[in-house]
Amino acid sequence: MSSPIHCSKPHCCKCKIGPSMLASDLSDLANEAKCVLAAGCDELHLDVMDGHFVPNITWGSPVIKSLRKNIGEDAFFDCHMMVAKPSQWVKDIGLAGGNRYCFHLEAALSSADSTVPDLCSLIRSCGMQVGVALKPGTSVEAVAPFIALVDMVLVMTVEPGFGGQSFMPNMMPKVVSLRDSYPKLDIQVDGGLSPKTIDVAAKAGANIIVAGSAVFKVKDKAREVIEGLRGSVEKYGNGIGEEGEEEKEKA
Repeated sequence: MSSPIHCSKPHCCKCKIGPSMLASDLSDLANEAKCVLAAGCDELHLDVMDGHFVPNITWGSPVIKSLRKNIGEDAFFDCHMMVAKPSQWVKDIGLAGGNRYCFHLEAALSSADSTVPDLCSLIRSCGMQVGVALKPGTSVEAVAPFIALVDMVLVMTVEPGFGGQSFMPNMMPKVVSLRDSYPKLDIQVDGGLSPKTIDVAAKAGANIIVAGSAVFKVKDKAREVIEGLRGSVEKYGNGIGEEGEEEKEKA
């Protein structure tokens, strides 16, 4: 039996595609980043894992700083902080060149270092946008008290910690709930997004799409994949169909 389709109301939030650098050739990070930027992506998704909040270790601020130095100031760095003490790394990531600092709500609520409001304030003081991420087992209700403090909510569509997992369509009711309650909120989905799964996420109301293997495993078709992901969000999320495209061209 196929999964039910969860649909939100049309929204006006701009679609942004952020390839996950974790799926790239890590021995050639700068060139991999330049490749997807040239293919039309909007931001680079950088997964920071500390081996405590999740059972894996990736990179930290020195790598992000080096990447920023190599590809310039124009690229937008979306830093997904899968760390046990999110307040500990804010200043380092800001100085390294991060543009958005997305912490996990679960880590922030269990950390004695700072409250969620204080963490959000610290992130803004370091010149970054504020994102908050929800693991699959965390409810939308848990983030509701903090929505006014953040720029984006990330609904994880896999368990955080490793790339290459399968998309979890049962997370879409969370996206629908957020989109219908907060029409202007940026909503990101991360995990298993590809041309085969994007329509489900787009219909639910997600507008910031993280895709890893779907982009980096077909480098010669990266632009095609990115355009396809964007087209789905614009069609099913923004309500821009063929007729809408014709109207845009006339304008």
